Amino acid sequence: MKSHFYAILSRMKNINRWGLMRNTREENLSEHSLEVAFIAHCLALIGNKRLGKSYNPEKTAVCAMYHDTSEIITGDMPTPIKYYNPEIKAAYKKIEAVAVDQLISMLPDDLQDDFKPIYNPDRQTLALVKAADKISALIKCIEELNMGNLEFKDAEASTRKIIDELKMPEVDIFMSEFIDSYYLSLDKQKNDKTDAN
Repeated sequence: MKSHFYAILSRMKNINRWGLMRNTREENLSEHSLEVAFIAHCLALIGNKRLGKSYNPEKTAVCAMYHDTSEIITGDMPTPIKYYNPEIKAAYKKIEAVAVDQLISMLPDDLQDDFKPIYNPDRQTLALVKAADKISALIKCIEELNMGNLEFKDAEASTRKIIDELKMPEVDIFMSEFIDSYYLSLDKQKNDKTDAN
C-alpha cells in the first residue's frame, strides 16, 4: 500500500507561523516543531536528572515533533482567535482531532497503532510538550525583539507570563539556565565563559 503520510508532513515547511504579526524572519511549522522537540527533550532530562521524575525523554521529543502536524490540514490558527472564547477553543480541538485521525489513516495499517500514542500522549508528556511549545514561542519573540521588531513586545510579555504561571520546576530550570543566551549575539554565545558544570 502506498502512503502519502510523509509527503504530507513535508509540507510543514510551507506553513508559516505568526500570520497576524509582521516578522523580520518567517518561522515555518517544521522549524518550530524541531525546536519544540529539542526543548521538550531537555525538560524531560531535567525532570529525570534533577527532580527525581521518570519521564521518557525520547518519547517526549517524538510527541513534540508531531504536536502541530494537524495544522497541515487545519492551517495555523492565530492564538488570539483560537482561544478567543471557550466555544471556539472547543470547536478547534474537535477539528484538530479530526485532522489527526485523517493523518493517522494515511499510514499503512500496521503502523497506525504506533502513532496513536504519539498523537495522544499521557498527561505528563503532554504537559512537557505544551511547556516546550510556549518556550519556543518566547524564543521567537526574543529573536524578533533582538532584530528591533517591537511588534513582538506584548507577545513576549504575555508568553513569559504564561510560562511563569505553569509552575513547572523543569521549566523554571530551563528558563534560568538557557533562555538568557537567546538575547546574546553568536560571538557572545561562543565566547562567553559560563558556569555550566
